[in-house]
Amino acid sequence: MRFRKRQRLLIVGLALLLLAGASALVLAALGDSVAFFVTPSEIAAGEAEPGRRLRIGGLVAEGSLSRLPDGTVRFRVTDTREEVTVTYRGLLPDLFREGQGVVVTGTLRPDGTFAADEVLAKHDERYMPKEVADALEEAGYWEGAPRGEKR
Repeated sequence: MRFRKRQRLLIVGLALLLLAGASALVLAALGDSVAFFVTPSEIAAGEAEPGRRLRIGGLVAEGSLSRLPDGTVRFRVTDTREEVTVTYRGLLPDLFREGQGVVVTGTLRPDGTFAADEVLAKHDERYMPKEVADALEEAGYWEGAPRGEKR
């Protein structure tokens, strides 16, 4: 009888240990693919740590787009209060242009520039992520749905 109790306890303990290990592996895998959304103002305030995978949203600042000889594109993303310089190497979406909504994914460098590995251009502010729209509305730029209506 005592042997069966120990055996059950050992099996339950082993099952819990395996479940904890599997959970740790899943969380580690998800941690590498999750990108937290921040605005240029949050980056300027030091709320984003360099090296972490992030997603930045806002507008491509007017007059900021430049193409370097090596194929790198440099531009600034703004929420109308602060700006972040973004570098990207690759093909830009057809809808990408200055003054247009954009969401970029990548990592913040220690020097404050953002190295993007993905650029998404928004064709209409109505389809902008809620966080970007909220930041633009707070800055007095949002021209979408009136307050209280769904975006």
